[in-house]
Amino acid sequence: MSRSETVWIVDDDRSIRWVLEKALQQEGITTQSFDSADSVLAKLARQQPDVIISDIRMPGVSGLDMLAQIRDLYPRLPVIIMTAHSDLDSAVASYQGGAFEYLPKPFDVDEAVSLVKRAYQHAKEQQGLGKAPADQRQTQEIIGEAPAMQEVFRAIGRLSHSNITVLINGESGTGKELVAHALHRHSPRSASPFIALNMAAIPKDLMESELFGHEKGAFTGAANQRRGRFEQADGGTLFLDEIGDMPADTQTRLLRVLADGEFYRVGGHTPVKVDVRIIAATHQDLETLVQAGKFREDLFHRLNVIRIHIPRLSDRREDIPTLAGHFLANAATELSVETKLLKPETEEYLQSLPWPGNVRQLENTCRWITVMASGREVHVSDLPPELLSQPADAMPSNNWEQALRHWADLALSRGQSNLLDEAVPAFERIMIETALKHTAGRRRDAALLLGWGRNTLTRKIKELGMGADGGDDDEGDDS
Repeated sequence: MSRSETVWIVDDDRSIRWVLEKALQQEGITTQSFDSADSVLAKLARQQPDVIISDIRMPGVSGLDMLAQIRDLYPRLPVIIMTAHSDLDSAVASYQGGAFEYLPKPFDVDEAVSLVKRAYQHAKEQQGLGKAPADQRQTQEIIGEAPAMQEVFRAIGRLSHSNITVLINGESGTGKELVAHALHRHSPRSASPFIALNMAAIPKDLMESELFGHEKGAFTGAANQRRGRFEQADGGTLFLDEIGDMPADTQTRLLRVLADGEFYRVGGHTPVKVDVRIIAATHQDLETLVQAGKFREDLFHRLNVIRIHIPRLSDRREDIPTLAGHFLANAATELSVETKLLKPETEEYLQSLPWPGNVRQLENTCRWITVMASGREVHVSDLPPELLSQPADAMPSNNWEQALRHWADLALSRGQSNLLDEAVPAFERIMIETALKHTAGRRRDAALLLGWGRNTLTRKIKELGMGADGGDDDEGDDS
């Protein structure tokens, strides 16, 4: 490492910070110390170090919580977690979830310095690989045989030779970023960067700096010039997720960039010209936001050139067995264990659930199954407890039309045909049984409740083979 590289030390113990500062500085490494994760997260939006070394337990935001946020926003930034022996299990979990390494306390100072150097070298190699993390993400498949997903595939295909702006709409967890990656991968810009930014994850007062960068001295803490996401994506694609959460001032600046292809860094006076394709996504109804004055109408029309709607998982139930098999295989590979197999009745049960968290919820469920299910074959009873109570909640007893619609949707997704041959007799049998129950088995009275004559009811009872369940057999004529 040279003096141009920086390591941030995060620990509420002043003595630990001092020891690491001295050891790293003797190696020519620039350091900056923080006594809390909150202060680190506040500064990260303006400046990033080459390596962070952090304690796991601190007042306020913990080291693990900080790590999770860094993984989302700065996936290439290596983080070393320091831990007491009692925290070892948590540290191992954080390592598996993205920490570069963990350093047990008390530690050897030379070992700590060596670990920091390795982390820096790793980060440097990752930067040299350019788009490696994005490429890994791009290898994920978009799976779907449902008609709604085939429409998505067709849209991606039609746009494969285009640089046109795209707006992706769909509920949280439906796979909007995966579709954005596919649009980029199959576009003329595929060899250039794909940069993603979630509007909902950035503090509003830092969003312009994040998008457009800033000049040195533009504000307190801006020690160096910083390139924003637009410059990072030059020649490639910028994916703006949750665009509906973008503040009004930033909407205005974005509109100008889309119109002119240039912008000014925060604190800058020289225009920066970029060639960037914009793909935006939201789970919100932008038209409603426009009507409410919360989103610029002219920006909406700039973004809404081509719109792709990603269906809910509940609207593509026929894909659930295939998706689950894919996620179970991935989870088994990640954990180096045997792949779990869903029993047919388990697949059917999963297809009947509402899945408010969509594909992401199904993927997390498959990870849970891989870890928690005892046998290789997965029975309904092996599913997470919260899923076992959902069907009754999902189908209110006072909404029979919704329940019938759900049954038909599920039956068709399984490839059934001639649904009325099954549905009509079942419907009539339920209505007759219920009417007879309310009349203590008296057919004449039950027929009146149903709007039939008694003979019609008698004929239906015989056709349905209800026998003794069909109440008494008193005489009478159709009315």
